[in-house]
Parts: sequence; structure tokens; C-alpha cells
Amino acid sequence: MIGFKPEWPAPSYVGALMTTRHGGVSSAPWDSLNLGDHVGDNLENVTANRTRVAQQIQTPAIYLRQVHGVQGVAIDTQTPANTEADLAWTRQVGVACTMMVADCLPILVCHPQQKWVASAHAGWRGLAGSQGLGVVESLASVIHAQGLSTQDCLVWLGPCIGPTAFEVGPEVLAAFQKYKDQDTSKSHFVPSVGGKYMADLAGLARSRLLMAGFQYLFGNDSTQAWCTFSQPNQYHSHRRDAALLGSAGRMAAYIWITA
Repeated sequence: MIGFKPEWPAPSYVGALMTTRHGGVSSAPWDSLNLGDHVGDNLENVTANRTRVAQQIQTPAIYLRQVHGVQGVAIDTQTPANTEADLAWTRQVGVACTMMVADCLPILVCHPQQKWVASAHAGWRGLAGSQGLGVVESLASVIHAQGLSTQDCLVWLGPCIGPTAFEVGPEVLAAFQKYKDQDTSKSHFVPSVGGKYMADLAGLARSRLLMAGFQYLFGNDSTQAWCTFSQPNQYHSHRRDAALLGSAGRMAAYIWITA
């Protein structure tokens, strides 16, 4: 089996998958299941890897182009590949909302009664956003526009770079302290050497989600087991591998409506 299924109380009509680096055909440094077609890997290998995932989930995936932003798109079977978006949602059967990651945080969302699912890509820039409006706030706005409530939705946070590995500059702390989450965000930054900080990306996301009204959060709790950087045998990591090996592969989180 490729990857693993999120452990959360999603309804039976919701399918979800998180890939690891195992189960594909790519060679180093993308070995073996690399799903990114923009990282220097042989495109035939990427296509073969994506085909293997498609065979497992039995649903076409829309691979978007993530840009660390806050823009979203409603997807269907006609949505073009490489559409620029860091948030995707659908009510349609037969298409998977897909986010590629290699240290950033994948977020999957579903509603417990209505057939609506979404996925988001959350790096620190996307989480911080502009004037306090980041990708989580965009997600909440979409949910409300759909006539749904964030308080009802279920959220699963996948693996990302952990708080013992994610060293950032003071500008990252400043980006989160500028706006309404100033008090809660500070607790997710631990001072490091040279005026830098160790940041808890998943913790920052949880704070933003709670402030946006989400109550049911599952998955990444900021423990070492969820850290992409510290588990080279399990996960791709851009920060760990790009400088050392010249590139890094991409994993993906998928969510879809089965029927």
C-alpha cells in the first residue's frame, strides 16, 4: 500500500490518503515516490508515480501549483493541472483535492453530514498571510460561502517540518505578531541562536484553525513522529535535502468524495 490513511472520524463517503516517500520508481534524491513534476525528476517517473497513486485511490487527482499563498479554487474533473492555488474544495464525486508538500503542512477538511471536502497547503507564508488573513482564513470563508460552519467540519493535519527542526528568522515571528493572533502565536516560537527562533508550524496552524472556529482537529500534534525533516527514511524534506542533495521529492495529501 502507498502511504497511509488519516486516522479521523470522517464519514464513509470521504476518502483520504497521505503519501510518504515509499512505493514509487524515482531514483535518488527523489527516491522513490516523488509526485512533483517541477523538482528535476524524470517526468516519466513522476507520471508513473502518479499513476500508482491513482490506481490505489481509484480517483483522478488534480495536481495544482502551490505558491505559498492564500488563493483557492473549486475543482472538478475539468480543472486544468497546475492551476495556481493553495486551497482546493469540491462537492463532486470522482475528483481528488490534492496538495503536494515537502515540509509544509497539508490540511484536509470534510463535513460530517454534507458531501463537501477540501485540502490546503500551509507553509508559514500562507499561514501568516496578509493583515492576518492567511490560508486558514480563506478556508473558513469558503466554508461559510458554502453555507456550512467551521464548527462542524473535521480537520486533519498531516506531517510537516517539526518544531525542533524549523529554524526561522525574526521576520517570521513578526509576520504572525502583527495581527490578531499575536498572543497565541508567540508560544509557538522558541528563541534560538543568532536572534533566530524554532517555530512550530503545526502549532501555528492549530491556533489559526481554532481562532477560525474549527473545533475538531486530528493528526499532527507537533510531536517528533510527524516531523518530515527528522525522518529521512519516511518523508521527503525540502529543507533537509535540497541543499545537501540538490533537490527534494514531493509527497501529497488527497481527499475525495467516494460516492
